[in-house]
Amino acid sequence: MPAEPQPDRSLAAAAQRFLASLSLRDVSESTVLNYGKDLAQFADFLAGQDGHPPVVDKITRLRIREFMADQHSRGLTQATLARRLSALRAFFDYLVREEGLPSNPARTVSTPKIPRKLPPVMNAEDANRLVDQVSYEGKRDRFEDKVLRDRLIFELLYGAGLRVSELVGLDVDDLDTRERWIRVRGKGRKERQVPYGARAGEALDRYMAVRARLGPPKDMRALFVHRWGGAFRRLTARSVGSIVKKYAQACAGDPSLHPHSLRHAFATHLLSEGADLRAIQELLGHASLSTTQRYTQLSMQQLMKVYDASHPKA
Repeated sequence: MPAEPQPDRSLAAAAQRFLASLSLRDVSESTVLNYGKDLAQFADFLAGQDGHPPVVDKITRLRIREFMADQHSRGLTQATLARRLSALRAFFDYLVREEGLPSNPARTVSTPKIPRKLPPVMNAEDANRLVDQVSYEGKRDRFEDKVLRDRLIFELLYGAGLRVSELVGLDVDDLDTRERWIRVRGKGRKERQVPYGARAGEALDRYMAVRARLGPPKDMRALFVHRWGGAFRRLTARSVGSIVKKYAQACAGDPSLHPHSLRHAFATHLLSEGADLRAIQELLGHASLSTTQRYTQLSMQQLMKVYDASHPKA
C-alpha cells in the first residue's frame, strides 16, 4: 500500500490546521483570531531571521526565546507577551498530540510575569446613577428603540455581572422571564444559571416589545439584534463596548469605562454587602476561586480609602 501523504510541515500550513481545530472545539472567535495573529508574528520573525519559510520540526526552544526577546524589545506589554507564548504552547501541544512532533519546544520557556493591576471600580451610587441615566422616560423620538436596548445592556452587565461575550451570545430562549434566570454560556462554552433583578426584568419587557417591532425573522434567536447591510445580525462585543463608552462619556464624563467595568462593579458591590465569595464565583462563572478573590483586594482598598478619609488617627 502506498504510504499516506504527510501534512505540509511549514509553519504557515500547520498554523492553519491548528486554528481550524480550535474552531471545531468551540473556542471563542476572539481567541482564534488572536492566536492567528500571534502565530503570524512568529512566522514573520523566523522568516526574517532565516530568509526562508520556517518548518515546524526545526523550531527550537532557543528560537522561541529569541522571538519573545524581540517582542519585548518592541515595547509590548507583559500581558501581550504572555498571550503570545500561550499561543505557541497551544500550537506545539497540538502538533505533539495530533501530528507526531516529538516534544513541545515552548513548554519550558518562562512565562512573562504579569503585574497584578486592580482596575478602578465605581461605587454603588455612581453605578446605579449611570444605569438610570440610560433612559428616555416620558419622551418619544427616533432614538427611543435604541435607548431601550441600551438600558437592558446596562442592566445585564451590572445587574447580572455578564461578560460582554456572554451578553452578545444570549438567545431569546436563554431567558426564563417567570423565574428571572438567564442561561449563560461562558468561557469554554460552560453553561451556568444567573439570576436577574426586577429592574432588569422591566428593561427586558420593554426591549422585547422593541425587538418584536423591528421584525427579525423567526429563526433569528439572538436576543440583541440590529440591522446591518439590509439584514438582521447579532450585536457584536465591539458594538456593546462603543455603547458603554458613549454613555459613560455623556453621563459620567469617563470614557475609560468599558463593559468589564460594570462586571467588576457587580462583583465588588456584592462582596462589600456581605455576599459569600463562593456564591460570587458561581455568578461570575470563574473556574478558580483565586480569580474571584481579587475582588477581596478591591474591597480592602475601598475600606482603606474610607478609613484614611474618616478616622482621626489615619
